[in-house]
Amino acid sequence: MPILVEKSIQIAWDFLERSGEITDPVDASRFLLRNIDDMARAGEHRPLMLANHAIDAYRRYKRLLAA
Repeated sequence: MPILVEKSIQIAWDFLERSGEITDPVDASRFLLRNIDDMARAGEHRPLMLANHAIDAYRRYKRLLAA
């Protein structure tokens, strides 16, 4: 499972970094790790699905912080 989580985080990180959405790397890495790890433990094992859900969750999280 660690390889699945690592791969999924890397996919999400690369996307968010390219789009310029990561303003605090430490916060982003903690968020993605927690989010992806929780989903993987709940049974999701498709890296792209984990990454996509984490990206969406991170965007919602950032909007809430900005409000």
